[in-house]
Amino acid sequence: MSRWLYSVIAISAGIGIGLFYGWEINPVQFVDTTPASMRADYRADYVLMIAEAFHADQNADAAIRRLAVLGSSSPAELAAQALQTGKAIGYSSEDISMLQELTRALQAYQPAPSPMDATPPTAAPKANVQGESTP
Repeated sequence: MSRWLYSVIAISAGIGIGLFYGWEINPVQFVDTTPASMRADYRADYVLMIAEAFHADQNADAAIRRLAVLGSSSPAELAAQALQTGKAIGYSSEDISMLQELTRALQAYQPAPSPMDATPPTAAPKANVQGESTP
């Protein structure tokens, strides 16, 4: 019987010392992590903040830039995932409507071409008429 008692005491002491060391002496410190590493409910909160900003300024470009830090999924997919998570965890109807507004806007978003993307028109090649030389 005493062997079992010593074993239980040793195991309990080991677990206690390990927890004390891991939580108090040398806890895990996350440094330079990205928002993409957040749990789904925290990502939904982040997207909700972006939806609130979008509701105020109606700037889809800014919303897309803000959503870019959440990973390689498209902004519309990220907003749709946040909407589903928000419904699952019980966001208010006002929050759900802002997420829906952001999701619809991102699904319909068509970026405007920038002046740098425009290619200059090219001149049509001149026909080589017999007897004329082209420079």
